[in-house]
Amino acid sequence: MSAAVQASAKAVPASANSPARVLFASLIGTTIEFFDFYIYATAAVLVFPKLFFPATDPTTATLQSLATFALAFFARPVGAAVFGHFGDRIGRKATLVAALLTMGVSTVAIGLLPTYGSIGILAPALLALCRFGQGLGLGGEWGGAVLLATENAPPGKRAWYGMFPQLGAPIGFFLSTGIFLLLTDTMGDEAFFAWGWRIPFLASAVLVFVGLWVRLRISETPAFQKAIDHHERVKTPMITVLLRHPGALLAGTFAALATFVLFYLMTVFALSWGTSRLGYSREQFLLLQLGSVLFFAATIPLSAMFADRCGRRLAMILSTLAVMAFGVLFETLFASGNAWGTLLFLGLGLGIMGLTYGPLGTILAEMFPTPVRYTGASLAFNLAGILGASLAPSIATWLAGSYGLAYVGYYLAAAGALTLIALLMVREEDKSD
Repeated sequence: MSAAVQASAKAVPASANSPARVLFASLIGTTIEFFDFYIYATAAVLVFPKLFFPATDPTTATLQSLATFALAFFARPVGAAVFGHFGDRIGRKATLVAALLTMGVSTVAIGLLPTYGSIGILAPALLALCRFGQGLGLGGEWGGAVLLATENAPPGKRAWYGMFPQLGAPIGFFLSTGIFLLLTDTMGDEAFFAWGWRIPFLASAVLVFVGLWVRLRISETPAFQKAIDHHERVKTPMITVLLRHPGALLAGTFAALATFVLFYLMTVFALSWGTSRLGYSREQFLLLQLGSVLFFAATIPLSAMFADRCGRRLAMILSTLAVMAFGVLFETLFASGNAWGTLLFLGLGLGIMGLTYGPLGTILAEMFPTPVRYTGASLAFNLAGILGASLAPSIATWLAGSYGLAYVGYYLAAAGALTLIALLMVREEDKSD
């Protein structure tokens, strides 16, 4: 962590933490996170196998490209540990600036990389290195953004503030899907593969610049400043979490499990199954997903308001029951055979996703005390990502091909049951906080 970044954390007066500035600073980072994630996911299927790997075997090239995609999931817990350490030792603001820089530089660098035809095997090696850098930055981004919001929240509005980083998911999804649809409609394949695919990665620089500008204009959170004043910081936050809060880490990881499984079933698996088995073109299905993401965005604030009024734990339990019910109806809804039925399926699934996602950041943050909150919440979230995200599309594809779509729903319902058990382990918070 550079001295300049640390110094900037002290250079801004506390009055700089206006609600609008805090909420926008927390929102912009997760928007960039999901934007970067989805542009890479799309390019890993459409672009990288052709441009960054040997073209002798298309199947092998695709598998190698998807391997670089998966690399970020394993880098994220490393990023959570590294940035969590500095976030709990130095401060939320300085660490968030460093995480955003790591993520942004890695993403923009991908848009500047030479291809396999130019530098040979060095091209996929550099691509993997940049993807690992993305994962590191992403691992430190989410937890810090949630704490920036919740630790600045007034009494009774912690879940409302905590849902703003969560809104970055549908916004980033909408922007990334929209830019690829726009490129598809406005240029031919030759131009797209020659230079057009680089535009989304380079465009990320604009979001990063805005994010840095806002984050450098805020001060440290009141909760962390209090920890500093009372000399409550611990020397090794990671060790403290593992030794003193293993139950919270385990409960937090599984409390987020169903959210991740549902999200990747509704996006990656649904896109693959819809285009390969249900007869949709990629453009048609992306348009349906683009429409359904509006339901995702709409239910996040609704769940946050309910969580502040009735409790975060209750809100998560009710939304998890909805996930399990949706799993039971998964095959019936997805196999409708028409676009309106598919839109209903996607809208309902992503709407339920918003119900689980809205209070998630707040409840994970509340599981850990202030001195280790950045590390604990980040680790729980990113470990849940490995368990619920990295394997979900593959497991769902195997289940659907071997036993039918109904078993994909049962898989989702089982993940919901594990999350429900974890939530019952969580101590109920004071909803008036």
